[in-house]
Amino acid sequence: MAIRMVAPLEVGICCSDLDRLAGFYIEVLGCEAISTIEVPAAKARDAALSSDSYRVIRLQTPRGERIKLLQPSAAPKSREESEWLLESRNAVYLTFIVDDLDAMLHRLGSSNARLLTGPTKVEVRPGVWLAFLRDPEGNVLEFVEYQDLAAYRSDLESRAPAR
Repeated sequence: MAIRMVAPLEVGICCSDLDRLAGFYIEVLGCEAISTIEVPAAKARDAALSSDSYRVIRLQTPRGERIKLLQPSAAPKSREESEWLLESRNAVYLTFIVDDLDAMLHRLGSSNARLLTGPTKVEVRPGVWLAFLRDPEGNVLEFVEYQDLAAYRSDLESRAPAR
């Protein structure tokens, strides 16, 4: 039996500077701040998230997905970055499907994101362009534009915004 999800997918990202990273997701990516809460150490331990307290801000994308940025009281350990995203197991990235990747790259170019694929989009197959970057804390984000989104996600055809 398939899992019965009752809301869009949510993703959690551990960070060391919650306010700075939230600013990037709000100001550059257009997410909306939904709530900020402090979780005490006892609850953080019960939830297997941290040995100490943490602060979390919930952000929402224009399509309804949520990104939770979590900052533990004790500075989190850094992960080693590699030049190649698929060089390490457990590599994770978020994908944002956009209608105008050139405009998004222009916006990202004036932010404190590090463009991994350069300032122009990369065509990975006919009609599909992408760009990878690292957010201000090094988390990997992918932006993709499909010439024919319905061919990739026919389930979205009736909900797709007009171009």
